[in-house]
Amino acid sequence: MKNILIILITLFFTTQSNAQIVKAEIIATGLTCSMCSNAINKQLKSLPEVASVETDLNTNTFTVTMRPNTNISPKVFKDNVEKAGFFVGSLVLYVDLDALENYINIEKKELTAINKLQIQILDKGFVTDKEFKKLTKKYKNSETYLSNNEEDFHFKVIN
Repeated sequence: MKNILIILITLFFTTQSNAQIVKAEIIATGLTCSMCSNAINKQLKSLPEVASVETDLNTNTFTVTMRPNTNISPKVFKDNVEKAGFFVGSLVLYVDLDALENYINIEKKELTAINKLQIQILDKGFVTDKEFKKLTKKYKNSETYLSNNEEDFHFKVIN
């Protein structure tokens, strides 16, 4: 009986380690034509974790659907948009609740028991410069936000 309990506990923690970003919505800035969006589209599709990319040219939004059971950092999205020569103006992620290991809930809003969350990353490089200045003032008492550590991701819950 004790062995079964140990196996169940191990399986529980193993499944949690497979937590992932399910989908990402990236609004890019600096685009002037369809060739610009094509460059970002190519960069995002080149990632092995990406299943598909849909582009809305009217809003410069790239909806990235991830392959199952893959882990990826928000920094990878930012780096690939910048590789294409542009910037991230907004990054909204659809994540598993247990995927928030290196994420900091900056607004301290209580997370509900919903398995999937829609969150917006608020760090420098994931919002426009103008928005980041506003957020720096708003979160001036948060040491982690002001430290700008690239391994931590500050977020607010959208849904």
